[in-house]
Amino acid sequence: MFDTLKTRYTRWQRYSRTIKELDGLSNRELADLGISRSDIQRLAREATR
Repeated sequence: MFDTLKTRYTRWQRYSRTIKELDGLSNRELADLGISRSDIQRLAREATR
């Protein structure tokens, strides 16, 4: 049970960090990476898998 909680917490941290980093980029920087603002949450979810 503890391992499951630890895994979920680690995934949540990675998700939050990814959202924060991508959200901090300008629209131009995101466009250079081929990312739109609407893709940020999806990409953050994918990063946690």
